[in-house]
Amino acid sequence: MSLQAPEFFAELCLPFHDHTVVGNTYFAVPVRGAPLRLRIDFSRTIHADTYGGLRVTVVHPDRGEIDAVALSFVDHGTFHRRDEAANTRPNTKQYGTFDTYHRPGRPPWDGAVATGLRDAIEQYTAVWFPGAWTVSAPGRTATRPVLSAAVPPITRNGARTR
Repeated sequence: MSLQAPEFFAELCLPFHDHTVVGNTYFAVPVRGAPLRLRIDFSRTIHADTYGGLRVTVVHPDRGEIDAVALSFVDHGTFHRRDEAANTRPNTKQYGTFDTYHRPGRPPWDGAVATGLRDAIEQYTAVWFPGAWTVSAPGRTATRPVLSAAVPPITRNGARTR
């Protein structure tokens, strides 16, 4: 069953222009002309068809895998809101994971908040691909609108304002 990986990786908003998703794996060239590549896979758990995080790998075309890190959904709060809302208990199969079985019309990773994973990928890739995030795309705050709210003036004399 499809994990809808292209949509999941789109949710991560990774800034790499030279990328593709093949099957359930994301491949990228973070720095043009550099030999190192980035590969991101879903990491399996001990339960069949259940995924508990991402495996981020730096690959060299001639030497193969150079380095890898496992980023768990639990450690990065990916499903914290979903699990809290559903009262899913820690140390159960469903806690901080997703599986291939899901509601029709919804992705299997429904309820994921990708901010923590994205930040971890940014930190990891900064070591192997320095400057790739600043060169590839503007900061994610530049694409989000800034919300401002009117703040009532502060009165120090204890008088009430309406």
